[in-house]
Amino acid sequence: MIQFFRNTIFACCLTCLFSFAPSYSIDDVTGAMKTGNAEMLSHYFDNMVEITLHDKSHAYSRSQAHAIIRDFFKCYGVESFRVTHKGNDNGAEYCVGELQTRHGAFKTTIFMKSRSQKQVLQELRFSGKK
Repeated sequence: MIQFFRNTIFACCLTCLFSFAPSYSIDDVTGAMKTGNAEMLSHYFDNMVEITLHDKSHAYSRSQAHAIIRDFFKCYGVESFRVTHKGNDNGAEYCVGELQTRHGAFKTTIFMKSRSQKQVLQELRFSGKK
């Protein structure tokens, strides 16, 4: 009987632990983009993040991607971010928006995918407006 109670308490603890795991969404990412907060944005990165900037694309580790986005935001000075389209497909989320900086606007595309029951940011694309 005591073993039953121990197992029940253990199962409840595990359930509580996993039910409070962070759940990320595209809205969390766009919130970080609006303020130009690279630190907050990096919380949503997958282990590898593909970044396209000035027509050059490369996959970076989470820490490398954080440094690149931090420098980009610092250099260009984010003023605002406006979502123009967003959607989802088979558990993946994406959005297209306009990142307004002190030095001009960038069409921005964000891709997130479900990994371990949470959405993680896998790709960021910044291209100058034509």
